[in-house]
Amino acid sequence: MKKLFITGGKPLKGEVQIAGAKNAASKMIIASMLTDQEVIIENVPLHQETDIACELIETFGGKTQISDHTVTIQVPNITKTSALEMSVRNRLSILTVAPLLHRAGEAYVPKPEGDRIGPRPVNFHLEALKKMGAAVEEQDSAFLVKTTGRLKGTKIELDYPSVGATETILFAAVLAEGRTVIKNAAIEPEIISLIMMLQKMGAIVQRGAGRDFEIIGVEKLHGCTHRVIADRLEAASYACIALATRGEIFCRDAGHSSMITFLNAVRRIGGEYIVEPDGILFKGADVYSGIEIETDAHPGFSTDWQQPFVVALTQAKGTSVVHETVWEDRFAYTKTLNEMGADITLSTKCLGELKCRFADQNFKHSAVVKGSTPLKAAKMTVPDIRAGLAYVAAALVAEGTSEIDGVEHLERGYEDLYGKLKSIGADIEVREE
Repeated sequence: MKKLFITGGKPLKGEVQIAGAKNAASKMIIASMLTDQEVIIENVPLHQETDIACELIETFGGKTQISDHTVTIQVPNITKTSALEMSVRNRLSILTVAPLLHRAGEAYVPKPEGDRIGPRPVNFHLEALKKMGAAVEEQDSAFLVKTTGRLKGTKIELDYPSVGATETILFAAVLAEGRTVIKNAAIEPEIISLIMMLQKMGAIVQRGAGRDFEIIGVEKLHGCTHRVIADRLEAASYACIALATRGEIFCRDAGHSSMITFLNAVRRIGGEYIVEPDGILFKGADVYSGIEIETDAHPGFSTDWQQPFVVALTQAKGTSVVHETVWEDRFAYTKTLNEMGADITLSTKCLGELKCRFADQNFKHSAVVKGSTPLKAAKMTVPDIRAGLAYVAAALVAEGTSEIDGVEHLERGYEDLYGKLKSIGADIEVREE
């Protein structure tokens, strides 16, 4: 078992190279299944999520080649339509359904499991595919999805702007017969970049007002070359480390436009940032102030920024309130922070400006953070990617040496995390035990 040992209590300073976006690259690799021609994806992050996406491609008969941060993919023929062996790896397999329907007429995929941050139902995906003409058979641990002929364009209105469901509908619609309209779609930067890639492949995708997309299906897509955008979630993670340790970290290639809401929160608590042509410099401060934030779908404050930012809030004077509106059970990690000395109280009430979809459902989806509180070292087990980064940030703040296991989650979502942390002064040791 691999463990991290982190000795904290000092400001971290230096520069880190921000990798390509995990939540874009893996979906672009799946999108390559929509054509039998070669697809080249540049600036791909080198971590387990990329490996899993490439393994899926090869499972279905494709070929992948990774050279530095460029992945070359070609799926000339679909030789297999089942991904059951990927059942416990992650949730990417559900996104292969639409490409498999286009290329082979059927898909047999496991019911996905995800990070332990609450249920991640795939009903949005499957209901959309049903509306487009697919037949879905639910089994104990899998879904068998079939179609005869092309999928049919239709109007689909999502109850919630789900990123995964939007991606599934895009994959289904670009090669469907006729016109598809998605209302209340996700509009994250990673979605927009995926649409740009699909356009390069020959798709017709029009963005309407607000959260609407219109897709005109085409007969065939072709290969392309596309570059993955910088990972705004990784950039925010290092920004939170700079704030929490009162350090100074330059995030090379971090993008301004995708982080506007986050940058506002940094400045509101008393931190500082400087936007440069080639990245963003984040600077900690001696004193921070408590604030209120509410997670939301983009362009709101990302739920994936929430956990590491809460660590920074433990170092702020006064009271902060965090209202989580995306996932109903994303504050479980705060129990560990409290054991380290934080003062965080959870509530089932909507402590934001408006009631959210978890109102009156008894989910502890709001947090009150009182500070500033010193943190002490602890033993921790990582439950998911972003909570794991929060634990790393807390360990870097804490006096003493913390022990962290379950680090496979971190390795799935962050490229060269340990090396980057060491380069900015972290006292971190990786041991195999």
